[in-house]
Amino acid sequence: MSYMMQLRKVLGSQPLIMTGVCVIVRNEQGEFLLQLRSDSLDWGTLGGALELGESMEEAAARELYEEAGLSAESYRFVKLLSGKEMYYRYPNGDEVYNVTAVYEARGVQGEPAIQDDEGLALRYYALPDIYKQLNPFSKVILTHAGYWQEGECHSE
Repeated sequence: MSYMMQLRKVLGSQPLIMTGVCVIVRNEQGEFLLQLRSDSLDWGTLGGALELGESMEEAAARELYEEAGLSAESYRFVKLLSGKEMYYRYPNGDEVYNVTAVYEARGVQGEPAIQDDEGLALRYYALPDIYKQLNPFSKVILTHAGYWQEGECHSE
């Protein structure tokens, strides 16, 4: 059972501070790998909560594999996000204030494949094509990490 699941058994749905990662994967065309989420039925970025004793980079590698069956040669730190805008209420009522380290996966290996029950599909999208279908939390991440601004996708 994950650390967050253990906390939820004790604390219920009340707001928690959750430390985690978001992993940005882009293909050669600059499109973003996104996941159709099973809980909210909208598209979102890859990532999740840190487990006990895990580094942020280890969490990024684990989440990339768990959610998409991929590995990467390295992870470039992009930005640390926190504060009121990082609040999220899951469809089941669980509330979190996220502290999220955004990483961009480099040298990605493998073909995207669903590995767990968190996703229904994986697909690469250009942000202008999918932005309106993204979950609100992923919009905040992509905007504040510098990938989206005033209707345009930014690349580094």
